[in-house]
Amino acid sequence: MTIPLQITFKDMDPSPAMEARIRDKAARIERFADFILRCHVTIEAPHRHHHQGNLYRARVELDVPRGRIVAGNGGAQDHAHEDPYVALRDAFAAATRQLEDHVRKLGGVVKHHEPALIPGRITRFVAGQDYGFLALDGGQEVYFHRNAVVGNGFAQLKVGDHVRVAVTEGENGPQASAVHRAG
Repeated sequence: MTIPLQITFKDMDPSPAMEARIRDKAARIERFADFILRCHVTIEAPHRHHHQGNLYRARVELDVPRGRIVAGNGGAQDHAHEDPYVALRDAFAAATRQLEDHVRKLGGVVKHHEPALIPGRITRFVAGQDYGFLALDGGQEVYFHRNAVVGNGFAQLKVGDHVRVAVTEGENGPQASAVHRAG
């Protein structure tokens, strides 16, 4: 996922499984609309009611060109929202509908922003193959294919070369969608 994602748990303990589900849903919505500038998801367990369990609230905020989308089930008293995953599903479904409306209002024309380029360094190539790996400045290892190297420069790259990279989420984890030789 290339857009900044912030996850907030209110009045409940953070859950790695819930975080994974949120990341998955945010990645899906980003594939639908890659112009999203920021995504903030809040999951909240407000309070117990006498006749029912915790009713979870989910809120999805998307910053988009020329607007902001806020979707959630803040006031809903739906018993299905006793399950936080159902509350999350409903909030993302509402955000997707609003995002579709936003695109229609813009006439389907949305300026796409280039993803931020992250500094990195080539760490290794796989012998006889058209791919390798690089390390981002934060230490994360990222796969890259020769087709991602800008200007057909794959053959000129060497281990240790500094690069600038656009990273996207691939089927097997993060991968470089564009590799620019630094300097």
